[in-house]
Amino acid sequence: MLLIKDTLVSLDLIERHFVCDLDSCLGQCCIDGDAGAPLLEEERKAIDEHIKEILPLLNPAAQMAIAREGSAYIDPDGDLVTQIVEGRDCVFTTYAEGGKCLCALEKAYREGKLPQLKPSSCHLYPVRLKKVGDMTAVNLHRWKICKCAETLGRAKGVRAYQFLKEPLIRKFGQEWYDELCLTAEQWLKSHA
Repeated sequence: MLLIKDTLVSLDLIERHFVCDLDSCLGQCCIDGDAGAPLLEEERKAIDEHIKEILPLLNPAAQMAIAREGSAYIDPDGDLVTQIVEGRDCVFTTYAEGGKCLCALEKAYREGKLPQLKPSSCHLYPVRLKKVGDMTAVNLHRWKICKCAETLGRAKGVRAYQFLKEPLIRKFGQEWYDELCLTAEQWLKSHA
């Protein structure tokens, strides 16, 4: 672990290669798992403030789930998570040609229709955050469905922290990210 401001950063974030390969995995992280995506209360509020704009982007089953149960729920572990549809899909999952999952929130943001409403847990994935006392541990979650992302990252020479630049800056700020990059470069040079 490396200390960057008030975070403990896993060496995996620096050493591992990673580039999402949506053409291979089809966005399986949006549909696999035992609950919806972790959500901060302020993220739920922001989504709910824009729900009238979001609903038309979703499939009918997702629209009905939100109308019936809201955009989020408390899972068995006591965490606030996005609502799921039919026991598996995140409520914000849409499907493109070939069965590829796309996040309706991300798509609308990229098209300039909505502010960035994608939950930080999704935007940061495969990074997972955990509070450790006054610190935040920044860990790289490894999951078999992301093997293709590791392969593509190696082929392109892109490390996980580089691929995740935008969400890491969104979460921790530019100054934090700049320090991470400097530390990563020094670490990689000294361990080459």
